Amino acid sequence: MKEGDLLPPIHPGEMLREEFMVPMGLTSYALAKAMNVPRTRVERLVREETGISPEMALRLGHVFSTTPELWMNLQSRYELIVARRAAGHALDGLPVLIAAE
Repeated sequence: MKEGDLLPPIHPGEMLREEFMVPMGLTSYALAKAMNVPRTRVERLVREETGISPEMALRLGHVFSTTPELWMNLQSRYELIVARRAAGHALDGLPVLIAAE
């Protein structure tokens, strides 16, 4: 079993919503205003309809005093888990060209 096989992947928008916005009582409008982006951009992210771009990661890192890498890593991890599940067994027959030590 690989990482992410048991639980549903956590979308970065869920993390933003549940770990930052809800505890701070932030609305999408208030966060968008603080980041100087359209409200709809934040709304689509917290509804898990879009992902986090590098520019959004920079803005989120700044307003929440985190690193942009935190946000990009959340996005990357989510995308890899989704892709791994979509690939299913398609990777099983591929050769390993360099063996891990």
